[in-house]
Amino acid sequence: MYYIVETAKTVEQAAADLEQAVKDQGFGVLYVHDLGSTLRAKGVDFAEECQVFEVCNPHQAAKVMAADMRLNMVLPCRISVFSETGTTKIGLVKPVPMLMSLVDSDELTQVAHDVEAQLIAMVDGVK
Repeated sequence: MYYIVETAKTVEQAAADLEQAVKDQGFGVLYVHDLGSTLRAKGVDFAEECQVFEVCNPHQAAKVMAADMRLNMVLPCRISVFSETGTTKIGLVKPVPMLMSLVDSDELTQVAHDVEAQLIAMVDGVK
C-alpha cells in the first residue's frame, strides 16, 4: 500500500529535487504542507520534518473525476518527504490499491497504474 524509499539527502534537498521531478513528469505541485513547522507553531513538541507535496496531472485527474466524481476526495496525489530518526524518506500511498478499494473500473484502474508508475519514477529519481 505504501511506497517509501530512503535517501542520503536532507529533507530540504530531497524536497527541492522532488519539486523538479514532479514537473519533469508532467505534473504540477499544487501545494506543499510543512507539517513539522505547522505542528511546532501550534506548540507541539515534534522533532521530525515532514513536507507533504500535493501533486496533480490535470489530464489524469479529469479522467478520474469524469468517471466517478466522488473520487475527487482522493485527489490530488500526495508525496511526502520526511525525516524519521535521522533518516530522510520519500513516500506515497500507492494509487492502485487505494482506488481499487473504492471503485471497480478497468478504465480507472489503468489510470491509477499510469499515475502510480509516474509517482514512483518521481520518487526514484530523487533518491
